[in-house]
Amino acid sequence: MGLTGGIGSGKSEVAKRFAALGAVVIDSDQLAREVVEPGTAGYDQIVAEFGPQVVRADGSLDREAIGAIVFADTAARERLNAIVHPLVGEATVARLAAVPDDAIVVHDIPLLVEAGMAQAFDAVVVVAADPEVQLDRLVRLRGMTPEAARARMAAQATPEQRVAVADYVIHNDGSLEHLADQVAEVWANLRETAERMTPP
Repeated sequence: MGLTGGIGSGKSEVAKRFAALGAVVIDSDQLAREVVEPGTAGYDQIVAEFGPQVVRADGSLDREAIGAIVFADTAARERLNAIVHPLVGEATVARLAAVPDDAIVVHDIPLLVEAGMAQAFDAVVVVAADPEVQLDRLVRLRGMTPEAARARMAAQATPEQRVAVADYVIHNDGSLEHLADQVAEVWANLRETAERMTPP
């Protein structure tokens, strides 16, 4: 299953709830961090592409500096994605090799729609939230400026583009209890689908 949603939609919370219900979650953001740790080929490629200004004093990548570059420049974002996405793909294959055959795997991918990956999954779950709710979360909980938050949101797919590829939409504008109910309902449907797909 592919899981996606705009920044500030609460996708990570939904992923945690799927994991608690028994899903194997493969977090592409986490993999994207791992494949560019100091000492990796990904790290070397990013420093070569964007220069020493994206390296912190401790030698790690300065994610805020990279974000400031790539969210203001589409071509720079494409260059970054060309480095990171293939490495994340390789890491994903390695993780999948260790997953039991009967597991329901949730691929947590923020840019699933933007990367045109919807067809790769048996089901796509989209976490949706009102843009004003997303903006409030990014400013209040993540400490972003409204301008930076809007730039991040504008660089992603529109809500309509996400819903167009969704098999399930989870609305995350309300209470955690309402969110939990929706996740449980989707999980029940996914389990039923998985059982139908499993050979006897």
